[in-house]
Amino acid sequence: MDFIKRAFLYLRRKIGRSLLLTLVITAIMTFVLAGLIIQNAAISAVNNTKNSVGTTVTLSANRQKLFQQNRKSSSSTSGGFTSINQTIISQKTAEKLANLSNVSAYQMTSTADVTASSFTVVKSSSSTSGQGGFPGRTQSSQSGNTSISGVSTTAADSNFKDKNYVIKKGRGIKTSDKNTNNVIVEKTLAANNSIKVGSTISVKNSDSKIVKLNVVGIYQAKASTSGSDPMAADPSNTIYASYTLASSLSGNSGNVSGVTYTLTNSSKEKAFVKSAKKIISSKLQLTTSDQTYELLSSSVKSIESIASKIVWIVAIAGIAILTLVLILMIRERKHEIGILMSLGEAKSKIVGQIFVETVSVLIVSLCFAGIFGNFFGNVIGKQLVSQESTSSQTLSGGGSAGGMPGNSNANNAAGNNQTNNNRSNRNTGGFNNFKSNLTGSSSLNKLSTHLTVGTLLKLGAFGLVIVGIATLLGSIPILSLKPKRILISE
Repeated sequence: MDFIKRAFLYLRRKIGRSLLLTLVITAIMTFVLAGLIIQNAAISAVNNTKNSVGTTVTLSANRQKLFQQNRKSSSSTSGGFTSINQTIISQKTAEKLANLSNVSAYQMTSTADVTASSFTVVKSSSSTSGQGGFPGRTQSSQSGNTSISGVSTTAADSNFKDKNYVIKKGRGIKTSDKNTNNVIVEKTLAANNSIKVGSTISVKNSDSKIVKLNVVGIYQAKASTSGSDPMAADPSNTIYASYTLASSLSGNSGNVSGVTYTLTNSSKEKAFVKSAKKIISSKLQLTTSDQTYELLSSSVKSIESIASKIVWIVAIAGIAILTLVLILMIRERKHEIGILMSLGEAKSKIVGQIFVETVSVLIVSLCFAGIFGNFFGNVIGKQLVSQESTSSQTLSGGGSAGGMPGNSNANNAAGNNQTNNNRSNRNTGGFNNFKSNLTGSSSLNKLSTHLTVGTLLKLGAFGLVIVGIATLLGSIPILSLKPKRILISE
């Protein structure tokens, strides 16, 4: 055990070199720890995302196929761009899928554009400056100034589940409201028009027929979306109702725009999809929670991959740097090593002394790395999340089915059919609910980076491996020589 005693004596005698070695190992361990913290945070975010998605299957319009059909029809006609009616899911088809085994609940959605008759809508920037880049077109022109959002129940709607919308008075929409004219209105709209629970309001449907609605509740929206998305309806002018009422007001009775099914057993998800595909047409598509999970976690997995690469790159670079430092230090101790070998000290004990010295420095370095590593982990993690969020937003913006640059006929036709396009954009309830799950996941917006005991233990294991390999590689030049040759060279 003399080599252990010699190791501590050397560290005390050579304080300057010990501090230098501590600085080098601390730098290596700090960046290894930062990578481990980000990696663990990303893994945790992926797991949380998977739990938040749950086991659901969404039935919606096959937008890609519909747009392909639209291109074909528009190229064969002189009218150019033709609007797409997205409300193509019949309630009977949706109910057939709901009757399949393993379905515990389902949420049907439908939308309609109506014109306020007995009340005044809330004015917004989008209603005065035009929408979608068409100056002079107001929210009330042709397409209606009020949006009816039809659901099976507001309790299952993503906005109410995420607490973006909150019921303030009365109650929300329930399944018992099917085939009724019961609605809930936004707090601002209600306050501006003195609407209370129990009041009756009137709207004009797609056929300009006045329909009376019974107010059973008042909800509050946290913020308006119209400022950030001119094409979206202002929450203040959105009225929630049963999907049957929304379909009726839009002139699509018996149809819905999207359905989300909640399954009782996640292991039978594929069996449900297989059975459902036999019922639905090719114009419809099913989106499983696995697909949702993949989309939600793709950016987080990318961060996890980057963090893993950081760990291994820093570890390999750390071995190389520490090996060079140890080689330089061992060369300065050739005389000491030569004397020990001439006195019969085993080479393994000499290597063991160097290893104990380096491990002792490693223990001190781990304490400093724990302080600095957590800080750098937060900084690097935020930067990676920011870059991934920017990339996701760019891809989302580029993938939208917006204008058709370079085609003046299509652009003119799009302007002429703005009313139908606005309705088409809002008649994708299933798709919008699916998209809100993507954008509403907190796992995508931030990483919970914090230091844990498990991370420190993993860091210690990495440190021992790095020190062990560096010590062996650094000792090769000296231990390959004989004691006599070492002393003569001195």
